[in-house]
Amino acid sequence: MLSERRLEVLRAIVQDYVGTEEPVGSKALTERHNLQVSPATVRNDMAVLEDEGYIAQPHTSAGRIPTDKGYRLFVDKLAGVKPLSSPERRAIQNFLEGAVDLDDVVGRTVRLLAQLTRQVAVVQYPSLTRSTVRHVELLSLAPARLMLVLITDTGRVEQRLIDCQAPIGDSALADLRARLNSRVVGQRFTEVPSLVQDLPDAFEGDDRGTVSTVLATLLETLVEETEERLIIGGTSNLTRFGHDFPLTIRPVLEALEEQVVLLKLLGEAKDPGMTVRIGHENAHEGLSSTSVVSVGYGSGDEAVAKLGVVGPTRMDYPGTMGAVRAVARYVGQILAES
Repeated sequence: MLSERRLEVLRAIVQDYVGTEEPVGSKALTERHNLQVSPATVRNDMAVLEDEGYIAQPHTSAGRIPTDKGYRLFVDKLAGVKPLSSPERRAIQNFLEGAVDLDDVVGRTVRLLAQLTRQVAVVQYPSLTRSTVRHVELLSLAPARLMLVLITDTGRVEQRLIDCQAPIGDSALADLRARLNSRVVGQRFTEVPSLVQDLPDAFEGDDRGTVSTVLATLLETLVEETEERLIIGGTSNLTRFGHDFPLTIRPVLEALEEQVVLLKLLGEAKDPGMTVRIGHENAHEGLSSTSVVSVGYGSGDEAVAKLGVVGPTRMDYPGTMGAVRAVARYVGQILAES
């Protein structure tokens, strides 16, 4: 275990390196921070931190920089989540409140996150497998053609055209709509199949076949939409950090193009807590020089998806964590009110 003083030295090194982009020496630390010890003591503390693997010497200068292990300790023990200012919170609220539908919410969120953090922003669409039904609408387009409209609790809207084997009358269609909604509204999508399987038995004649066709289309929609979707923005921000990547940013850009990689980085949506993965904690080799800060968001107590940012390990962790958490909370409120 490191002493409190050495933890303070590590905190100062991380803060200075993130702010100045330059390796940090003992003289600079004693001048900029109220450590209340001599430069010689600070040099000794830095030697211990280096021996323990928390800082490293990038070249022959006297300066040191944090390692992945050092950033990890900083995030876990030393860094609080920096709260956003009142103007920042108002700006988030005003920017997101103007969204007209789910696609607009997600698009605005990724742009906002990239602007706030000046990192690469990644936002996952709410998954239907973790959503509930808000409403099912059936519209008659022709005597034997219907449109199924499925609306989720997260504001997601799915539409499907249905060609029926026989025409269905207005009264039978209204009956089907009412029975369907009475069974599935407020229910998880994963529970829908068992809730509607005997619905055709409530109808007679040709209408029974139409009901079966409608239900088949509904269930196919659930299967089709289980694939996770996400949107990414702010990749141009990486160009500001060229010197933070050992050779080139190309491996980072290539990794960010792979949706499966990004979904793994964000982690399981059912885990709503803040996650910070630093450097080599990211399994993908191309992202070993980056850190990922992510958190779950949702319309209720449970997360339905995740959002976060990707940037160099030399990032403002308290500020980034604060921005990611604040945006997630506002997105959740908007989904709950939509």
